[in-house]
Amino acid sequence: MKVLGTQLAGVAKRPARMLLTGLAVLVASFVVYATVLAQQITERTALDGLSGTPAAVDLVIGSGDEFGNSVQLSTGDVAKFRGLPGVAEVAARVEASGEVNGDYLNIVSDPGTGPLASVTVKQGAYPSAPGEIAVTPRTADRMGLPVGTVATVNTEWDDKGKPIKPVKLKVTGLVEGDSDYGFSAYAPQASVSPLLGKDADYVQRVDLRLEPGADAAAVQSAAERIIAAAPAPKEGFARAQVRTGDDVRRAEAEEAASEVNEVFIAVGVFVAVAVCAAGLVATSTFRIVFAQRMRQLALLRAVGAGRGALWRALAAEGALTGLVAGVVGVLGALALGYAVPPIAGAFDVDLASPGLPVLPAVGVVLLAVAITVLAVLAPAFSAAKVAPLEALRSASVTSGRKSIGKLRGAFGLVLAGGAGLLAAYVSMNLPTRDARNYDPEPMLLAVVGSGALAFFALMALGPLLVRPVLATVGWPLRRLGPIGRLAVGGVGGAPRRAAAVSVVVALGVTLIAGVVVTGASVRVLADREMASSVPADYELTANGDEQVPSALVEQAKASADLTHVTPYRRLPEVQVGGGSDTKLTATDLVMSGLPALDKIDVNGGSLAAVGPGKVALAAIATEISGLKVGDITTLTAGKKKVKVEVVATLPDSAPLQSGIVVDPADLTKLGAPATFSGMLADAAKGGEDGRTAGQKAMRQLTQGHAGLGVDVLADQRDQFNTVLNGVLAVVIGLVGLTVLIAVVGVGTTTALSVVERVRESGLLRAVGLSRGSLRMMLTAESSLYGVIGATIGVVLGVPYAWLALKALGVNAPLELPVGQLVVVFLVLVLFTAAAGVLPARRAAKVSPVAALATD
Repeated sequence: MKVLGTQLAGVAKRPARMLLTGLAVLVASFVVYATVLAQQITERTALDGLSGTPAAVDLVIGSGDEFGNSVQLSTGDVAKFRGLPGVAEVAARVEASGEVNGDYLNIVSDPGTGPLASVTVKQGAYPSAPGEIAVTPRTADRMGLPVGTVATVNTEWDDKGKPIKPVKLKVTGLVEGDSDYGFSAYAPQASVSPLLGKDADYVQRVDLRLEPGADAAAVQSAAERIIAAAPAPKEGFARAQVRTGDDVRRAEAEEAASEVNEVFIAVGVFVAVAVCAAGLVATSTFRIVFAQRMRQLALLRAVGAGRGALWRALAAEGALTGLVAGVVGVLGALALGYAVPPIAGAFDVDLASPGLPVLPAVGVVLLAVAITVLAVLAPAFSAAKVAPLEALRSASVTSGRKSIGKLRGAFGLVLAGGAGLLAAYVSMNLPTRDARNYDPEPMLLAVVGSGALAFFALMALGPLLVRPVLATVGWPLRRLGPIGRLAVGGVGGAPRRAAAVSVVVALGVTLIAGVVVTGASVRVLADREMASSVPADYELTANGDEQVPSALVEQAKASADLTHVTPYRRLPEVQVGGGSDTKLTATDLVMSGLPALDKIDVNGGSLAAVGPGKVALAAIATEISGLKVGDITTLTAGKKKVKVEVVATLPDSAPLQSGIVVDPADLTKLGAPATFSGMLADAAKGGEDGRTAGQKAMRQLTQGHAGLGVDVLADQRDQFNTVLNGVLAVVIGLVGLTVLIAVVGVGTTTALSVVERVRESGLLRAVGLSRGSLRMMLTAESSLYGVIGATIGVVLGVPYAWLALKALGVNAPLELPVGQLVVVFLVLVLFTAAAGVLPARRAAKVSPVAALATD
């Protein structure tokens, strides 16, 4: 107990040391509890605001089975529900779909006013008469439907796909609802039902608001009797059920919250990596602190303290550090959690309060204690073995060990060998380009296992790797003069310390480099697939038997707002060879007409070789015919045949979801009409204004042609890019937690190094080194930790990212985004350099006389 009291008294006298020792754990505790609070805020916001059912709804009559099958309630039943005792208001809900200039429009019934309304009017007025609708702001912008517009809406089509009985609907206002996808309109149920044609006498759901004091159970029973007395539902429909409004709102919100939980499970993986990084940094920090106190510990041994007592005292010190760090981290996260909702409210973003999750808070504090206790065990055990004679040595002598021991070295080599064997196994079993029934899970697990073994090997062999890596990356710094040589020597003089910090930096950089390389490769793969499915900004399509006349194509080519105008023809039911009865669609899309088509990937041959008598085949065509590049085959359409050579094969479908790409002359020989099936075009100018102008130009082409429509393909491309960019940003941000812990470790190591090397700093100052030069030297040392870690991280991250991509079997190209990797490298070096600025400034302030007097 006396030994423990002595150690705790020393901690109380030097709280800054405790802060430095537990800083990484404090940051990890903050991150973990902040993640818990973020999940609480998200879930509560979902429960409060993501339910589509208004709060005033007491009973809901509609679909209630686990499969969500649709129901049909007759308007007669709705009248019966309205007449039930205790019912104050009824809102019948139904949806109709239509097209406006080829764009999909979803028309939803809603009262528009009153407690059962799910939308609010922001401009104009809510529809009050038949033939009127209100649209959301995004719908008005995207579909050109401002207030006052009279739109022609097609809601019914004949067997040939031509619209019949179009209706005129006037836009009377703009409304906001729970969501705005850019194709939503609203009107009272009496206005929406006539748009359903033969189903005009049915609704899909009925919301009931009860009078104050009404018996909800009695009303529910009465409604259930009305449903039971109704005729059996038609095939494909389910019998309606009656549920309370609270149950429906809870189910809707929990569905949204379940997606949130899935997201936070993924977040938890990255947080766990950050916690492990904090443990590594804490282990390194305790090792440095105990090395600095080696004389003190040896003196305790000299006066009779046993190894066990000393070990327990050091472990208790670690637990106390973890307790303080955990509590401070939790309190900091709690303060931030309660500050976020009012800050977000200032920007018109409504977020719920996180509450006070006590059990997670206690769990985070216990986790912090556990991390520090585990982190302190090995350093404490090593420190407890100190001999009393160590009291005669200086701390700098005891902390400068460069060897790692034979057992640790052998263990590290075994781990490295295991990582290499697993990587070799994956490399030898990667799927071929056209592999079938490939299961990527075993290969991905092997890649993860290899990466984990490689990281553990790096931890074991790190001190041995520091010197050769430092000799390489430190060469430019040594060339800068004495300051550079001193900085490189300072890092190389304590390889165990440099390795401990650099390994954590390397872990973060490995993950970031892997994400960057994977993102670049996936983006190229996506560009190739998008080039096939959405090769242009716009597509002019023809419905039914309608065709695109040549005059319209010439008009598009003359437009200043359009470029790369490329018409195409399609011919269905074309047979390849004679070995199969399967018939495919052929197109004569000119592959050189659109820049995006240059990105399409091929299994063999070249798309540029397509010409008279030469074709490209999609994957389905090669699969059913067995043809390959160079083969001669016959295309058959009805009684017409054309002999062609296969000059390219594709890994997936051909452009425009076709199976065969042929020359226009050959498609004509197969019987294709002279008029076009559709037309592709790009916006002539960049940006949103250019795209809007191009869309207007395409819309003008369809005026007077009821069977023609315009698809904005660029929106699909933008949507994918937005999702991909968002995912990459989130993942990099989560991986950045590990980098944050690593940067904290660099700052802590530099600060403790300054304390340890006070005499060295004083000696350098005494022989003429200026304060500025000393600051530069220590800052350069700090940056070298980042350079070593970033170098190792990039060397590991790039090949493992490539290996993982190939193991997925997605045929993604192996891209090396050099520019992005250089940015990652430089940012990490700057961060680690910045982490050493404050300790360097502190060291430079100590006078040479005071420094030389320090033991």
